[in-house]
Amino acid sequence: MSITNAILGLLSCQSATGYDLKKIIQDSPFMPWSGNNNQIYKVLVELLDDGFVTNETHHQEGAPSKKIYTITAEGLAELRRRILLPAEPPEFKKTFLLQLAWANSLTSEELSVLIDNYEQEIRAQMLLLKEQNSRATAWSPQRSDREATIWNMIHMNLISSYENELRWTQHLRETLFQVQKEDKKLNYTVIELAGKKAIELGSSETQIREEQDVLDLISACWEHGTELILLEADSLSEDFYKLRSGLAGHVLQKFVNYRMKAALVIPGDKTLQGKFKELIAESNKGNDFRVFDHRPDAEQWLIQS
Repeated sequence: MSITNAILGLLSCQSATGYDLKKIIQDSPFMPWSGNNNQIYKVLVELLDDGFVTNETHHQEGAPSKKIYTITAEGLAELRRRILLPAEPPEFKKTFLLQLAWANSLTSEELSVLIDNYEQEIRAQMLLLKEQNSRATAWSPQRSDREATIWNMIHMNLISSYENELRWTQHLRETLFQVQKEDKKLNYTVIELAGKKAIELGSSETQIREEQDVLDLISACWEHGTELILLEADSLSEDFYKLRSGLAGHVLQKFVNYRMKAALVIPGDKTLQGKFKELIAESNKGNDFRVFDHRPDAEQWLIQS
């Protein structure tokens, strides 16, 4: 399967510029091409020569002219011919397996970190796919219910692949170290604030202690259809308040990356000091994460548009 198939397919949905095609291909979770200018425009020239597409120059006042490409009847026939070709077998070339193949030289601690980092990356990518699917942020044609279902099933296929990879890494860890990783779940509560759902994390029993915990929290938000998070001071480990640990930076960046809105309630009698106090002062200027002395103030901010 070549990038030509993808470009013909995209143009069968709508006319587009080379830049439009580049953006869709680069953002796609399943189109395996870089989508650079050389790739895109080389294919478009070939398609023009073959009569599979036409182009029309649109002049814009105050901006460069742009070429709009449109598929022809011959192009649609060529796309259909390519779709009906026998499917290629799936590829399972993973760079992690190459790392793992020579990992016997590592210490047990180094090997454990290698596996943990890989697992964390899988979880992050899986969460991103779920977010795209739930919010329809990824490009997809919607010309019929059947087509929408096909594209939804493509996303489900990708997510199931990541879920299977997570199960495999769990088995890998258990086999290598002969221990079962504790199945620790965040003790969160789903609450309602003025008719809006929010995830509340208020227990010190299952604190956010590492980057994976905040990913689990974000996953809980998507599961319940919300991006609002209410945190109590005890729900964050001591490392969060020590900037040198890096935990606070990782947590706040995840809120930004996954477009969460989180409020942390720290009672006024708890003294904020040093760099952490500076971090809070800066974050309180934004709209992703803020700290409040009183819970009602935090709730009010969360429900604001």
